[in-house]
Amino acid sequence: MAPTHDHPGEYAADDPVRLLAIRDTPLSIDEVFRAVGDDAAGGIALFVGTVRNHDGGQDVGALGYSCHPSAEDELRKVAEKVVADFPVRALAAVHRVGELAVGDLAVVVAVACPHRAEAFDACRKLIDDLKHEVPIWKHQRFSDGTEEWVGAC
Repeated sequence: MAPTHDHPGEYAADDPVRLLAIRDTPLSIDEVFRAVGDDAAGGIALFVGTVRNHDGGQDVGALGYSCHPSAEDELRKVAEKVVADFPVRALAAVHRVGELAVGDLAVVVAVACPHRAEAFDACRKLIDDLKHEVPIWKHQRFSDGTEEWVGAC
């Protein structure tokens, strides 16, 4: 059933960008989830990216993220584009930098919208564009002693 827009909650909120950060401290799923709470949202989609123990057939021994000083500004541009394209009630995105261990949270994003399909679509757009447009780089060190840099943009 398509939204009727008979209620103000069917539209995007006036200021839906609630939390954006690049941090060198551990991330919290609960913080991001709380940031997107909105009584007019019928769907909240949350994505959590974690450090896995392998990549490209190799065992990952250590991993670090670094970013350009403009990373938070670029993250804001990505968030504002998602807000412009979807009826977002609330949006949050945090990315970790520094040294991370296998299992650590690397990125947490969430989007609240009036309906679940919009929330899923907006959340996918948010994480995909963050990975492609925000200048954050991953430095992987493999257990065999080799290493590689992976650029997000």
